[in-house]
Parts: sequence; structure tokens; C-alpha cells
Amino acid sequence: MPRYGQTALLTATAVVLAGAVTAALVAVTNRTAANGAGAAPSVPGNPRVSGLTCKNVTFAWDAASDDKGVRFYDVYHDGQLMKSVGDRTLSTALTVVPGASWGLYVNARDADGNVSQASTTVTITPPACSADAKAPTAPSGLAGVASGTTVTLTWKAATDNVGVKSYDIYRGTTRAGSVAGGGTSFADSGLPAKTTVAYVVVARDAAGNTSARSNTATFTTGAACTNPVCTVTQVGTDKDIPWGLATLPDGRILYNRRDAHDIVVLNPADGTRKTVGTVPNVQSTDGEGGLTGLAIAPTFAADHWLYIMHTSPTDNRIVRIRMVDDKLPTASEQVLLKGILRNKFHDGGRLRFGPDGKLYAVTGDAQNGDNAQNKNGLNGKVLRLNPDGSVPADNPFHNYVWSYGHRNPQGLAFDSQGRLWEQEFGNTIMDETNLIVKGGNYGWPACEGTAGTCNTPGYIAPKATYPTAAASCSGLAIVKDVVYLACQRGTRMYRWVISGDQLTGGRQFFNGTYGRLRTIEPAPGGGLWLTTTNTGDKDSVADNSNEKILHVALGS
Repeated sequence: MPRYGQTALLTATAVVLAGAVTAALVAVTNRTAANGAGAAPSVPGNPRVSGLTCKNVTFAWDAASDDKGVRFYDVYHDGQLMKSVGDRTLSTALTVVPGASWGLYVNARDADGNVSQASTTVTITPPACSADAKAPTAPSGLAGVASGTTVTLTWKAATDNVGVKSYDIYRGTTRAGSVAGGGTSFADSGLPAKTTVAYVVVARDAAGNTSARSNTATFTTGAACTNPVCTVTQVGTDKDIPWGLATLPDGRILYNRRDAHDIVVLNPADGTRKTVGTVPNVQSTDGEGGLTGLAIAPTFAADHWLYIMHTSPTDNRIVRIRMVDDKLPTASEQVLLKGILRNKFHDGGRLRFGPDGKLYAVTGDAQNGDNAQNKNGLNGKVLRLNPDGSVPADNPFHNYVWSYGHRNPQGLAFDSQGRLWEQEFGNTIMDETNLIVKGGNYGWPACEGTAGTCNTPGYIAPKATYPTAAASCSGLAIVKDVVYLACQRGTRMYRWVISGDQLTGGRQFFNGTYGRLRTIEPAPGGGLWLTTTNTGDKDSVADNSNEKILHVALGS
């Protein structure tokens, strides 16, 4: 089914560096040999920058080597492709954004489509283009309404000599959230019942100048929650990044720590936690790789298997290890599937057992879009395994592949009809929520959301798309046929109601309230577990984060 005719949740906004992004997408789409025969090139060396200004920088590197010769270099920032250049180009000018901290790196690609591991990362923060000491005017006319345990605010826009970048909303002295400069409304959800709360709004420009405060608006919440999202309770914290998460039969939380490579059990009732064990042979990637997916078998009470996805020194793989008496005896480890290509970014990682008893896994394209269209490869896919790691007899291509044409999916969940939904990162244009069908082709790299050659016969359209700046969602959970998405760059949670095979009634919650959101999972009693991923997100350094594990109570 063609992708045309899909509508985005949000009105499309101006895309930063639109020309460069389009050129990069064309470069990916026009790649030739794609099956990755032979060895990958060596890693490009000595990445470096010069001539950094508010709008431009020159990025250079030393040549990689390859048995058949390097053909291209692909330049990225933070997992997003910026441009592709020929093999004789070892330096290129890049357009940047003032004040935006980016991590630049480069991969080498040969004539067979093999892609090297990424270079080391060079972090840049371009300066402002000119001194701007003038603050925006104060927002005015702050008003709103309390409905149940949600307060919805509106205000009149501030003005600025350059432009308002965002509004910060304060509940008392606590920053309750933020919205982009074009927005003039905010919903503060999950408040306590029968509580008086006071708000002010402050405008901020790109130079960091902040306005005076708006007028104060005061509200009293209702006696009970009458909203889709009710009380939010912090049940734990961690110095590393919680990634995979599952609920044990006794109600405790089990979660992976991505960069520390261990697994923790947390009692949400009292916040006590202990380390179950460290997963062997895990190696991070100075990016998104490490200890990622976690699932508990439906037969866990009898067999105690934990199913784990992680990056090793050579690949991504899926293993299982028994958990016995809150310990992880690594001698019980079984490698179920290996050979999933790894890279700095685009490693996928989410695991989910289906109602059919099969294990489903999502894999990234390992920063080579061609992998996603190769039905004989494991990358850029939704995979389906028997619990013992064998290939199910009814898989569509007689291998592990269940669907293909994916860029970097990280969200998976089943609805009440047993249908599989998937959340996928776009490059710089659109993210997408997909309803996965057996053998389906979801279009990457030719198609990103609805951008690119999406009218190609056979490509399956997403059920919702989002500008990457307002989404970049990693986690997906379904409770009572309602889809919830945990978004990183968008710093918010989306809520959709499943109606037939469509998503309806899209709403946003926690916009900027908790920062970047990574993982969302069903909790006992019909609520949600929700985790943050605010610091140390792209550096693979263990225990340099300050993350929260939250319980979200749901209402009507």
C-alpha cells in the first residue's frame, strides 16, 4: 500500500538543513550494491574539525582502507545522516545550528555496500551568530482551566528582537514543562487531587535570555482524576540508563542498565533495589549500543529464563540467561541469535513476547540503509524467533525476518487482537508508528515516514508520523488498546487510541516535564512504568546519568 495520504500528528515544521537532509536521503536511496559481500572497510581515523562558526564547520578525517577500495564516506551527527561524499573527499563543509551541541563522526562504505564501524565522535557547540543581550517580552494573559487532575494553560505570545525559542512553565518553583516558541498552550497532567497550584510562564530566546514572568494563574484540581493520565509517582532512580524493563510475576521491576551492562531488580513499593548480575560479553559503542532489550518468557515461573539483547565486541545478539533466587548464573547463558550487525548508532534492541509464544526483536540498519531491504540479512528488521532460538516454520522468508525496511526501531507492543505495533526513528524528517504485518516492507531507505519515493508499490504506510524534533520515540506500550510512546528529543509522551487499524485522538503529555523519555511498559493494575534518559545518553560511560523510574496511573 502506498504511503501517500498519511497525515502527521503535528503540522509539518520547517526542517533544519532541509537541502542537506534531502541530498543525504537521495544518496542513501541511490546506493548500488547492497548485499554486503566481503569485509567492511577499516574505521576512518583522526576525525577533527576546524573553522567552527555559528553556521558552518569543516569536518575532516583520515582515509579508511578496504580490500576492494572505499567508495564513499557517510557523515553523521548523533545517528542522523548529514551527507555522503566520494572516496577522495576527506574533508567537507557542514551546516550547523547555533548553540546546538552535536557529535560528529564518519563511516566508510565500499563498493559492495559494506559499512565500517564509526569513527570516534567529535563534539561541537557552535557559538551564537551575534551577541544578543535583549530578552523577550513577558508572556501575558496567562489563564487556563482545571479538569480533574490536569490543568490546561494558555497565554499570549511574547516577542523578541530575534525570536522566541521556547516557553518554560513553572508550577510554583518547579519547572513543569516547556513548549517550542510557536506554542502558547500547555497541559500539566498527573497532579494530586484537591490541590491548589500556581503557574507562571517565562519566554526564552536562542541566546538564553529569559523574559520577566507572566502573570500568575492559580487553580485547584478536582477531587478525583477524570483524565487519561492521572498521578505520576517516582519509584526509583539510577545513575545509569534504564533501557529494557519488565515486571516480574511478584510485581517487582527488572531492568537493564545500558552502559553498566548489568540487570537490577527494583521493588516499586519501597524503592529498594539490588543488582541481579552482569551480562557477559557486552560492549558499548560510544553511542546507542550496549545492554538493551529485556523480556521475560511467559513460562518464566517454571523456567526462569530472561531474554536479553545486547551489543558484543563483534555484533548485536540475543541471549537468554536464567534468573535464580535474584541472581544471574551466567553459566546458564545460551546465545540464541548472533550476527546482527552493530555500529555506533542504529542498533535497535527492543524485545517482546507475542501472544503466539514467539519472541519478537527489532534491529537497526547499523547505519547502512541497504541492510534494511536485504531480506536475507538481520538488520533493519522485526525478527521472530522460537524461544529456543530456532526459526519458526511459518516465518515468511524461512529465516528470522518477520518484516523489513526499517531504519532504527526501538518500540514494540501487541494489542488485544494480537497485532504488532512498532515505533521507529526517522533520520531528520519524520518518525513513524507502524502496524506490522507478516512479510511487510516499510520502505527505508527510499522512504522516511512519508518523505522520499513512498509511492513505490509494496511499501506499507505508517499509521502516524511525527517531526523528529517533536518525537524521536524509543518506547511503545499498549494498555487497553491505547498506544503510549516515550519520546527522547520530543521530551513527551504521546497517547493514541486504536480504532480498527488506525490511530485516533492523538494527545501529548509531560511535554518537557521529565526531559527525554526512553522506555515505557505496562505496569500491574493498568498503569505504566516510564523511564528517563537525560544525561550520558550517547557516550557509553557507565554511571554518569541521573535518571528516574516513574509510575504513571491511568484514568479514563
